[in-house]
Amino acid sequence: MCGICGEVTFDGSAAGGCIAAMTERMHARGPDAGGAFMQDRVAFGHRRLSIIDLAAASQQPMVDPQLGLAIVFNGCIYNYRQLRSALAAKGFRFFSEGDTEVILKAYAEWGPRCVERFCGMFAFAIWERNSGRVVLARDRLGIKPLYYTERAGSFRFASTLPALLAAGDVDTSIDPAALHHYMSLHAVVPAPLTILKGVKKLPAATICTIEPDGRRREETYWQLEVGPRSQDRSMTEADWQDAIRFTFGRAVERRRVADVPVGVLLSGGLDSSIIVALLAAQGQNDLRTFSVGFETVGELKGDEF
Repeated sequence: MCGICGEVTFDGSAAGGCIAAMTERMHARGPDAGGAFMQDRVAFGHRRLSIIDLAAASQQPMVDPQLGLAIVFNGCIYNYRQLRSALAAKGFRFFSEGDTEVILKAYAEWGPRCVERFCGMFAFAIWERNSGRVVLARDRLGIKPLYYTERAGSFRFASTLPALLAAGDVDTSIDPAALHHYMSLHAVVPAPLTILKGVKKLPAATICTIEPDGRRREETYWQLEVGPRSQDRSMTEADWQDAIRFTFGRAVERRRVADVPVGVLLSGGLDSSIIVALLAAQGQNDLRTFSVGFETVGELKGDEF
């Protein structure tokens, strides 16, 4: 859980006047370190929670002068070691051991569609020095948040609404359409809407490209397909059990990628218990589990309902 934010200007003014306030507002999301990058019309801010590559070489914003790229990234790329090996075979040299730099190199090699190669959860922004272009992307299911607001002559983004509001000059009135969805769709507001009129959120599985003149385009790089597949029709109940066991186990194995101790939040249900069992079967040592409870729970009186 890190925090990213940024500002891009199109009216000739320098960006970055609001980055300090936005970054500080996300301190709780990244208590281990913070940083900022400013270059003329682009400014990035980051708060870090160190999980992969605890060394200073993986601090953000990360700049690669040789590639002419800068990035702020929130999330985890589970297959970054495999991607790193593939990129090293293509001649790329690395100065850190984490997944952030792998995104930069992958972007340099494969462009914005590099996201199709990532297994993980992510929201990031990349600045291209040579073109002045800024590219934002979000993971397939929208696990990592990315909010933005557009003003005359600028575009701002952040991991949280409070960080975006810290920059000021945002319409915070309630969006009637978003409120309608919230009250009728199990408290869900679909992207790009948010509950605030002046704030939008980048949809899941979306790449957003912002040109230096302010032109913006979005493309969806993945869609969930729901329905029966022809190869599934011959599967028996035992086949389905094996398939679920394999898929669940692979998902748990991928999420063991960390340079800090791994823990599990026990919800009291079967899913978290199965995760602990799979981690143990996969050889995870010194596993810590956590539960949330309350020592005292007050009783409500009838007239308090």
